[in-house]
Amino acid sequence: MSEPDTKRVKTSDEAPYELIYWPNFPGRGEFVRLLFEEAGVSYVDTAKAGDDAASTVLHLTSPDNKGDAINPPSFACPALKHGDLRLSQTPNILLYLGPKLGLAPTEGRGMYHVNQIALTILDCFSNEVHETHHPVSVSDYYEDQKPEAKRRAKAFTRERLPKFLAHLQRVLDGEASGDGPWLYGGKLTYADLVLFQGIDGTQFAFPRTMKSLRDSGKYDGVFGLYDAVKGRPNIKKYLASHRRCQYSDGIWRHYPELEED
Repeated sequence: MSEPDTKRVKTSDEAPYELIYWPNFPGRGEFVRLLFEEAGVSYVDTAKAGDDAASTVLHLTSPDNKGDAINPPSFACPALKHGDLRLSQTPNILLYLGPKLGLAPTEGRGMYHVNQIALTILDCFSNEVHETHHPVSVSDYYEDQKPEAKRRAKAFTRERLPKFLAHLQRVLDGEASGDGPWLYGGKLTYADLVLFQGIDGTQFAFPRTMKSLRDSGKYDGVFGLYDAVKGRPNIKKYLASHRRCQYSDGIWRHYPELEED
């Protein structure tokens, strides 16, 4: 049956990829960058566009921007442009790019299983990490919610983080993980790249906690996967390049007092 009320989006494998994100810190845009870097695919990164970087984000998310006849407006970044297609929401972008870049199954249950794993990782290492320093209000400064942040960070490092790591180790120990160090199907997928970035950022934010968890030996598969991704040729080259943003503000922040007893 035809779709008379829906205009079809036109994309092309030759169309350039454009990532729209804030400048000067990794943030959620880093999950998307890692797919491009691992796949060796060229892309435009508006975060590196100098004075125009922030204005590009502000234009995209402006209340005056109603989208167009094909694409609804975006609430926040990261956002992806590919041909006539405009996408936002990190897991939605990953779900789109994964099969195209050879980093996820192109059809069937595997595509959704990889997404399922990635969503779980993002819950912990993106959303919950962010809540450790902004547990009350995103619009308030960290300094205005330090007592609440310390309480939230304690719950995260002692309860939530070990629980997520134990689950991911269970995924790696399961049959669906397949051979090798990877989370699903015996080969690298974007879920592995998401886990790498989540672990890397959380090690910056909570170095003492993450070292203790690694040294415990309970999650050797998880940290082994992190090391395997870090050693991949394209990722290794990327991490040493100017394209890799340094941690500062954003999701992963290091406040020493949040690891104090």
